[in-house]
Amino acid sequence: MGLFLVEPLVAFYAFASFLVYPLVQQYVYRRLWQELTNTTYPVSDDTSRCSANASNHSSHNEEVQKAASLFSLYTELFSMIPSLAVTLILVTYSDRRGRKVAIVMPLIGSLIYTLSFLAVSFFELNLYLLIASSLVSALFGGSGTFLGGCFSYIADLCEDGQQKTLRMAGIDMVIGLLSGVASLSTGYFLRAAGFNWPFFVSAVFLCFNLLYAIFVLEETVKIPPANADAAEDGSPRCAAFRRLASGIFHMFAAGSERRNILLVLLLLVFTTFSFANGGGLSSITLYELNEPLCWNEILIGYGSALSTTVFLTSYVGLAVFSRCGIPSLVIILIGILSVMTGLALVAFAKTTLMMFLVRIPMLLAIMPFPVLRSMMSKIVSKSEQGALFACVAFVESLSGNVAFAVFSSLYAATVAWYPGFSFLLASGLCFIPMVLLGAVALLGPEEEAGEAKETEALIPGEEGLAGDESHNPALA
Repeated sequence: MGLFLVEPLVAFYAFASFLVYPLVQQYVYRRLWQELTNTTYPVSDDTSRCSANASNHSSHNEEVQKAASLFSLYTELFSMIPSLAVTLILVTYSDRRGRKVAIVMPLIGSLIYTLSFLAVSFFELNLYLLIASSLVSALFGGSGTFLGGCFSYIADLCEDGQQKTLRMAGIDMVIGLLSGVASLSTGYFLRAAGFNWPFFVSAVFLCFNLLYAIFVLEETVKIPPANADAAEDGSPRCAAFRRLASGIFHMFAAGSERRNILLVLLLLVFTTFSFANGGGLSSITLYELNEPLCWNEILIGYGSALSTTVFLTSYVGLAVFSRCGIPSLVIILIGILSVMTGLALVAFAKTTLMMFLVRIPMLLAIMPFPVLRSMMSKIVSKSEQGALFACVAFVESLSGNVAFAVFSSLYAATVAWYPGFSFLLASGLCFIPMVLLGAVALLGPEEEAGEAKETEALIPGEEGLAGDESHNPALA
């Protein structure tokens, strides 16, 4: 008998990912420093590296900053397209063949990437092999695929709208707590054991996660007999790809015009907010390594851990606001304002204390994501959850990857005259989801529940689906 608990998967995935993520830019930065300057990277026990060899440090720092930013850009560009395609395919396909396919595949890809990083670090291989490994791992999907599968899994289990919102927010909280613990430990881990051990530990956690997903996690979607696909047109492969191509189309085609407009507006709010938030945060580590902060690995670990507390505080804020009857759109607006304020303050942070304090206005920054996911999930039928979250995961991955590429190149171009420019731009871009949120308010989001029922009634053959316990084995 398996378990209907996806939270342990998310927890270990977050810990394994954030054990490595803060180290990736640091490792690339140090290797590029050695290659470009032919000097040893300055490691100091002080809170700032700027005090060491200050005369030579400034001349090398700008060159390495640009090279590290461009390396990150190339990595994202090579992995973006395959990752997006696989995300769209696997999460949509999970409506028919089960959610686990969208969960297991990206775990395999993450394991490949982590083992490649371990090999490059341990054997001191060519740094650009990391770009090739990111391309290979992207063929299995990325974090968007994994989370899309997990959110679809939760949507299958939850019937009540508020329960769905809180459980999706709980996933974000789990990500925050475990990634915070991982980020906090990376600095000490790096100083005590170097880069190899964190990569190895991350690989072990990913292996454990993979075993849990394959052998313990129970499937929520009732998989049809193996010959069901063949019965439709004589070719199981053709039938599968036909559903794959038409799943998202039917999600929009079967809905009313008002529902489709509302869904598109919510997707645009999600996309633009994800772009601004992800772009603003993409260069934080490089900004902290740059002058005048010049943080060492310990401070970067503390900063990353403090940043991940927003997942916990956002969950608490969402739970409190929901119990107080605050409308969903107001909760989203508060989260957008939180990000806008925090990113604007980062642009002017010139001291260690200030860089820590700018995290405070961003404590509610994650609230919009689970609310938007829940709002979209409530206005589509049960059989369309995979198609919906494929769209959500696709636009989230697309906006995140494009934002990373755009802001990495922008940071490289502006680091010489004003490193904080990219943060100010990201803050200003938050006005776009706010305007779109106003359009959602004018459309009348308070009718979501009724619209959801209307949507189910309009879809042929779906009238009794909501009460079909065979679709949700956890309720049987």
